[in-house]
Amino acid sequence: MFHLLRRTWRWLASCFPGRPQQGQVLLWVLRGVFGAIVISMAMIAFQFTLGTPADSERQPDTGPAYLVFFSILGGGLLLVLTDIWIRNKQITTISAIYFGLLLGLLLGNILSTALEPFLFEWNPQATTPWQQQRKALITLLITVACCYITISTLLQTKDEFRFIIPYVEFSKQLKGAKPLVLDTSVIIDGRIADICDTRFIDTRLIVPRFVLQELQSVADSSDKLKRNRGRRGLDMLKRMQNNNKVELVLHDANLPELREIHKVDERLVMLAKVLGARVVTNDYNLNKIAQLQGVDVINLNELANAMKSVALPGEVMNVRVVKAGDQLGQGVGYLEDGTMVVVEQGRSYIGQEVTITVTSVLQTPAGRMIFGRVEARSGVPTGSQPV
Repeated sequence: MFHLLRRTWRWLASCFPGRPQQGQVLLWVLRGVFGAIVISMAMIAFQFTLGTPADSERQPDTGPAYLVFFSILGGGLLLVLTDIWIRNKQITTISAIYFGLLLGLLLGNILSTALEPFLFEWNPQATTPWQQQRKALITLLITVACCYITISTLLQTKDEFRFIIPYVEFSKQLKGAKPLVLDTSVIIDGRIADICDTRFIDTRLIVPRFVLQELQSVADSSDKLKRNRGRRGLDMLKRMQNNNKVELVLHDANLPELREIHKVDERLVMLAKVLGARVVTNDYNLNKIAQLQGVDVINLNELANAMKSVALPGEVMNVRVVKAGDQLGQGVGYLEDGTMVVVEQGRSYIGQEVTITVTSVLQTPAGRMIFGRVEARSGVPTGSQPV
């Protein structure tokens, strides 16, 4: 018995790629219970149809009993196979079929009752078995026709017409922080993986399947630079997937709203809008497109600029002048975080570390720029502490 249960569990695990989720295992258990119920019902119906003949010496007729048994068994098997075959079920389609079937049965019953005086000679004492069979057949045909019309109508108009309780419409409620949808540029950049290592992100990261396909196409490019960028993106994605400090999910993005959209940026924005998520990107154009459609965006470049050190006018700092500036006499240096420092009359100090006094700070879309003047013309720091 133990070996049988273990083999059954292994078979269930092999039905799913990767680690089987709890909901999928429970779904297969539910299907197994339903199959056992169908088999039990088929056996009970077989015994009931077979019955016990009045003459014990006469063999009972097993034809109808076997017909009922295999009909119930085949119907249950067909239902389970249909459930397995249709993987991507949509709640709008299921609700359209469900309400269409209910509405069709109701309309069929009403129409059959309304047309009964015109189609039949209503006289219960004078009806014959043939007339009753004809009445049942016509009623069945009317009901089937009504079910077909209502289900077909709701399936064709499910996107424009929502079957709702009067004055009440149900919508998906999101709890907790919004998930983050990553685009190709931010994955290749790699800084998002460093942020994940700091436990700064405590929400779910979503990578759509079409973004992964774009990364693979870039990694297979004939251009060496593009190929290296694509491989770096795949490495960063693998690094985040193995990081137990963050939850990374690969989304198939098989949604009706995305079927008519082919551009990656537009699909990414629409997916985030449907999921109620935020887009994480480095792309300026994608940032603007998402904002126009009302989708929240996190731009890593803006985040990096916000995290740079703050310098106030009058503050003293040490900086190494590395090159000449655009204006006459200017020198340019950089802080450890990459912030550009423009030193007035600092061209003669190229290659030296000098102490400067901050005169102004300029914030630009490309980053922050600090302007200062040389504190000591000797080129030697005057003992001030660097920022």
